[in-house]
Amino acid sequence: MQQSHRGKREIYRGRRCLPDSDRAVLARRVGRLAFFPFLFFYLELVLHIAMGMSLAYTPIYFLFSLSMGCLFTAVTMPFKQKVNRVLVKVLAVLVSVLYIVEMIAKKILQNFYSFSSLGMAAGNHLTDYTDVIVSKVIANIPLILLMLLPAVLVCIFGNQVLWFPRMHVRFAGVIVGAMVVFHLLGLGVVHLPWNGDLTPAQLYRVDTNLDDQVEQLGLATMLRLDLKHQFVPAGNLLDDDFGDLPGIATGQPTDPPEESQEPNATPTPVIDTSPNVMDVDLEAVAASTSNEDIQWLANYFNSVTPTNKNEYTGMFEGYNVIQFVMEGFSGYALDPELTPTLWKMAHEGFVFNNYYTALHFTSTSNGECQTLLGLYPKNGNPATMTRTGELGTNAYFSLAQQLGREGYQLFGYHDNQDMYGRNASHTNLGYTWKQYVKGHNDDPANLHCEENASGTDRLWPQRDKYMVEVSVDDYIHSDTPFHVYYLTVSGHTTYGWNRVASQYKDLVSDLPYSEKTQAYVAAAAIEVDRAMAALLEALEEAGKLDNTLIIATGDHIPYSDVDVLEELTGKKFGSSDDLEYLRESNIDFDVYKSSLIMWSASMEEPVEVDKVCCQVDILPTVSNLLGLEYDSRMLAGSDVLSDSEGLVVFSSTCWKSDRGFYDRFTQEFTPAPGVTMTEQEQEDYVSTMKRLVSYKLGSTDLIVENDFYDYVFNQFQG
Repeated sequence: MQQSHRGKREIYRGRRCLPDSDRAVLARRVGRLAFFPFLFFYLELVLHIAMGMSLAYTPIYFLFSLSMGCLFTAVTMPFKQKVNRVLVKVLAVLVSVLYIVEMIAKKILQNFYSFSSLGMAAGNHLTDYTDVIVSKVIANIPLILLMLLPAVLVCIFGNQVLWFPRMHVRFAGVIVGAMVVFHLLGLGVVHLPWNGDLTPAQLYRVDTNLDDQVEQLGLATMLRLDLKHQFVPAGNLLDDDFGDLPGIATGQPTDPPEESQEPNATPTPVIDTSPNVMDVDLEAVAASTSNEDIQWLANYFNSVTPTNKNEYTGMFEGYNVIQFVMEGFSGYALDPELTPTLWKMAHEGFVFNNYYTALHFTSTSNGECQTLLGLYPKNGNPATMTRTGELGTNAYFSLAQQLGREGYQLFGYHDNQDMYGRNASHTNLGYTWKQYVKGHNDDPANLHCEENASGTDRLWPQRDKYMVEVSVDDYIHSDTPFHVYYLTVSGHTTYGWNRVASQYKDLVSDLPYSEKTQAYVAAAAIEVDRAMAALLEALEEAGKLDNTLIIATGDHIPYSDVDVLEELTGKKFGSSDDLEYLRESNIDFDVYKSSLIMWSASMEEPVEVDKVCCQVDILPTVSNLLGLEYDSRMLAGSDVLSDSEGLVVFSSTCWKSDRGFYDRFTQEFTPAPGVTMTEQEQEDYVSTMKRLVSYKLGSTDLIVENDFYDYVFNQFQG
């Protein structure tokens, strides 16, 4: 009878098995408990190595991996054996796929994505990226298989090796206790005195700098913190020690020197060099509210040195204004023969010799944020431009709202679908916004786009020249001034002989480049050049060319295809991997250099500008050229034509000014040629500029979330 009971005990969940030694049973139990902690750490390690991230922070994500793994172990223990089996295998596959998706997203879009960005991703019609997604997946099959390996092994051999027995719920409680212990140990390591401008402790309390969070804290922790911040507000990297902050200007002149005049000489015109500020008492703004964010912003802006008016103030007052943001454009693609119109405008208007289109979070949307708002986008979710549409944020200093207050007609066009919620955000800016809307293309409120023969599907990519041609009659015959905004799409990756590029294949086929680079030049440069030529012709025929100011910039470089820029320049900007991921610790920042067009046919000669500048500087520069009343303290950008010092801030918080370049990764400052500083002067300068850079990057989210401009100009003054 006893033998019979022993035999029954050896029947495990209906399956007869051989008696195991105590060591084998212990090994199974240890393997069962260690699987998820091992899986998370394995995936973190593979991801870090594959993406070239620093391994110095391994102890942090090792401990957090153990903690997260214990949680997954605990929730897959107390059920029946069959349920445990399914849960472990399904979760193992899902977790592995999550890491793979994040890896592919980083390779394609240069950003890791949090859960809070899923809505934005779902609304972004990712079928436009199908080709590049497929190509990236195929190119990374070995890495994908490596990341799937533990999940595949547990699916195949888990039943025999781990068994997945039901364990008492109290034992699951012990595992939860282990989870808490590992988490606390991880927090302890996070708060060690790590070196660097962005430390693990800083990154742990914010919802920005996602790439740095992944590198230092781990992908799982970044995602966990993102979920936490949906319910608990995130902190920030800002402090209240404003000190004597420059308006990215140091040592601005106070009074212009007096000049001697000959008795009969023509008087020299007096140039107004007063500050570009508005009649706003920022101290009173701070004192008028209990909102700490508004108080901080008011005190910060009050500490900033404003930029001054100059000889170009009001140069184009009353002009029509047409602005382009060009998809994937780089000035390296300009050519006097292939792109004669863009070349002419880039070299015969204002010529910006040190202009950068730095890549920030959310690619095209970030380029628009900098150009349209004069602010750096939040380095994390929610995407800044999208958020302004969701909240109805007052973008008081945007050209659309400034010129709208002057009585201008406002039109905006995009030959693509409603990505990044532009229908809401750009309508909120004030534009009569027209974009492609599938199934409603006959609606006059939508932009008419090219469709296939059946008239049901939009052709891809759309031709920018066509967009200009079908929209120009909306405004060209207006008796009142107009402001028009075009967001192009023909230069969208991937680059090959698509319907746009193939039009110009005969023009580029003899260029000494690969076919991809030839196609890039055709789609991202020649097509836009032809669109611009069509626009200028229409303006001239309508007699409006001479009193129209045209501004054009790229939204970002072709970030998935930086090798095309290396071909165009004959220059190496870094290793192929560093360029693919835009790992700014190892790249030449000249990869971001581009051309900014600021041109009018009324200009008699070009104006050379050597100052360092970037997209956020466009709005204040144009505001000054148009003679608009704006407050230069309340924008991240600066009037490039003023006497302020130039500055460009990169996504990694490295920065470049007229005085030199600061590398956040090495914490070293390299003075620009001809700039001399004592060691103490350099230390003081770098300390001040690092604070200013932090404020410029961190203030945008506070402005948007608290509708700061609306409070200042409507509620406080209203």
